[in-house]
Order: sequence, then structure tokens, then C-alpha cells
Amino acid sequence: MINKIGRDIPDEYLKNGVEPFQGIYYRDGYQYKKAAPTVRAYVKPDGNKLVDSIHDAVVKSGLKDGMTISFHHHLRDGDYVVNMVMKEIHKLGIKDLTVCATSLGKAHNYLVTCIEDGTVTGISTSGIRDEIGEVVSEGKLKHPAVIRSHGGRARAIEDGTVKIDVAFIGASTSDAYGNASGKGGKSDTGVLAYADGDAKYADKVVVITDTLVDGPNFPASIEGVDVDYVVKVDSIGDPEKIATGALRLTKDTRELNMAKEVAKCIYYSGYFKDGFSFQTGAGGPSLATTTFLKQYMEKDHIKCGWAMGGVTEPIVDLFKAGYVNEILDDQSFDLAAVASAHTQNHFEISASQYANPFNKGAFVNQLSFVILGALEIDTGFNVNVVQGSNGILRGAPGGHPDTAAGASVSIIVAPLIRSRMPTVRDKVTSVTTPGESIDIVVTDYGVAVNPRRKDLLAAFKDTNIPLKTIEELRDLAYQYAGKAKASRIYRPGRCLSRIP
Repeated sequence: MINKIGRDIPDEYLKNGVEPFQGIYYRDGYQYKKAAPTVRAYVKPDGNKLVDSIHDAVVKSGLKDGMTISFHHHLRDGDYVVNMVMKEIHKLGIKDLTVCATSLGKAHNYLVTCIEDGTVTGISTSGIRDEIGEVVSEGKLKHPAVIRSHGGRARAIEDGTVKIDVAFIGASTSDAYGNASGKGGKSDTGVLAYADGDAKYADKVVVITDTLVDGPNFPASIEGVDVDYVVKVDSIGDPEKIATGALRLTKDTRELNMAKEVAKCIYYSGYFKDGFSFQTGAGGPSLATTTFLKQYMEKDHIKCGWAMGGVTEPIVDLFKAGYVNEILDDQSFDLAAVASAHTQNHFEISASQYANPFNKGAFVNQLSFVILGALEIDTGFNVNVVQGSNGILRGAPGGHPDTAAGASVSIIVAPLIRSRMPTVRDKVTSVTTPGESIDIVVTDYGVAVNPRRKDLLAAFKDTNIPLKTIEELRDLAYQYAGKAKASRIYRPGRCLSRIP
């Protein structure tokens, strides 16, 4: 079936209620019943849910072949929980599991062994990188991998599309009753926002912590009323590795120049007003934009009402300096953000509050601006951030399609050429975020505005923003790097991505 972007979706993927993409606002007004977990009541006055080991917790949870388990990734490359749990499952000989994770990266490469021997036969995630991405791309996963945005994952759990049998939640601190937090302890992550839906909707919930505290452990990111078992381990991870390679403060002149153009686009857009809201991605130019934006805020005596998302040090710096009134945090991207999460007016929000398109007030729909990166952009303004040009899974949609669809102005910033490959091209390898969501593309060779946004074209008309059409940017990319060759897509990998 041909979807709205013109991509032919094989019938084998259109099963179990899965639909082809039909537009970013296709489901506006859609009604559904929320799913509900099976709950085993605790009636007797015993507040101790401690078990001796992860092994015991897995056994007590009743985990069996064919079930779905979930994890979160707030510790990112420093996470130990996924591997600790999967090794115990491996020893028990449980097979045919689906792993529903908020994101998977190199810290979780033990899953490769689990995929190859049939312990894991399905993956549902908002990100897939490193060796796991390679093994899935090579077709070694039995069932199609499903990649959803952060908002799409929250929606799928809440409406029952994804049913989690057992959720394993790594927590910085917890009391014996399961009131858990991302704050404090040996492995401070700041927030546990992504695990909120897992705790509320999974049939069984296991909290794994390296710091037990006296109860009640309030305020709790995960409430004890949702938790079945608590396990104390030596360490749940290394917080020093929360900031990954994707998160970097740039000193590159080219990237700094692009960041200046992004800030200029924001300033002249007509949406740069006192109380505006914004979010940035993790790439170098995106992060640098906050520095140049500060200059315009000082110039016009404007403050940001709130900043959101994967929170980073540049946003925290603006917050400390009084240029941002509040921070809404669903993921602390570095240690500066982790520390800030302990302060006043830095608020934790769940993944559903952040970006679920099927609730009554996701914050992405209140964004003034979002600044995002891209691996590829095509002449339809479609963006790819998941697959390399060779077809290998190497990235994460995260909140990319959610924020682009919700923000008043969505801006993509990327170099015209990357590693001698054209970034702007005729057709992207796969579509993560559809072109109807993208308003501006900023490159080091010019700025393209989506023709849909006549208001932005008019606003930029008499400025020194170097406007070009997207076709002109493509032609320049091909002139300097050659025309992009047809990508080799690993057909056996069977990856189903961009489910709203």
C-alpha cells in the first residue's frame, strides 16, 4: 500500500492494526479506551517488597516464553540493568521474548547474543544503535523490529497496542515498598520519566536500585502502588556515561555558523516573543544555537517561558542565568542537567506528558520552536535520522517526529555534505519525520523554507538569511559530492519504523 509520503509499505507489515502513514494529524479527535494492567493486591500490612536477587525477581514475576519485557535508558551508555536482567533470563532458558525499550545502544550489546540464540525474537524501541542495529539490519531478529517515537511508544503502551508483561526499572533510589526516584544515590539520573508508563501499565513491575533509602521516598518518579518487587544490586550503571557521543558542544566553525543562522531564523520568524518555548536536539549545531539565541534574548529583553526535552548543559546555563523560567525534563542528557533536576522550577514530566499524540495536552504541541538534526533530508523535506545511507540502523527517532509535528516552527540543521555524502538528496533512505512537519532546513550553504510556510518566507524576505530552495541545496550537494547512489537496504532486517 502507498502511504501519504509515497512509500510502498509491504502488506506483511500491515498486520495487527498497523496502518500506513496517512498524515501527521490524521488521528486528531480519535477516541479509545486506555489499557489496564493486571494487579495483584497487597492487602496485608507488609510494606517490604525486597527480594534477594534479580534472578529471584524474574522467577517471582512469572516471566515465561513469549512475553514482553521493558527497560528504560536514562543511564544511556552507562546502563547496567538491561544486561544484568538479560543474563539471568538467559540462565533460566526463557525464550521468544520481545524487548520493549525506550532506546538501545552499545551498553546493551549483550542483546546480540540473546537475538542470535532466540532468547529475544522481537524488539520495540525508540532507538537502536551499534551492534544491535547491525544484527537487526542483517535479518537475525525473528520478528520485525518496531521503532516508535517517544510519544508513539507512550501511546502504544497506554492504548494496549504494546502489552508489557514485566517492566524492569533501574532507579537511582528506592525504598523497600518501591517508591523510586531518579534523584540521589550512587547513580543519579535526574529523572525516570520514560519509565512512568511502564510502571503504570505493566502487569508486573520490578524496581532495581543500588541505593535503598528509608521510606517514603518522596517525591517518587515511580510510585510504590505500581511496584511488585524491589531488588538491591551493587550498581545500576555509570552516570558519567549519560552524556554520549551524540551529545557534544561544538567548536567547529562550520557548525557554529549554522547555529548562528538557526538563531537568526528564530529571531525573524515572528514567533520569537516573550514567554516562547523551545527544545533542541543533541547535535553540535543544535546545542550551540542556545548560545546565539541568548544574544537575541538580551537584545529584545525576552525570556523563554520554558525549555523542554532531553535537557542539556546549554539549556541549564540559560536557566541559571534567568533567561529560561522553567525546565520540563523527560530525560537528563548530561550531568549538568542531572544536577539541575534537583533544583526549583526544574520539573520532571512523563513521556506521555512530553509527546504522546493521543492524550489531551502533550507539551510538544505547545512548543514554539524545536531545533533538530538529520542524517538525510530530501526535496520533499522528509527527514531520516534512523538509517544510514547503507541501510544499517544507527540512530533513534526519539522525540524527532513528535516535536516537529507539534512545534509552531520546526528547524532542521545539518551540513550539506557529511563524510563526502550529500545530506540533501532526491529521496531519503527511510522517512523518520515527514516533510509536512518540517518548516526550515539550515545548512552551511543556505537556508530552505518549506513552501507550505508562506508566513516564514514573508518574514525572512528582507533579512540577510541566505535563502535557497530545497532543490538548489540538493543541486549544490550533488555538485560537490556527486549524486547519491541507491541505498542498499537490508531487506531481511524487516524494520517497521515511524509509527505515530
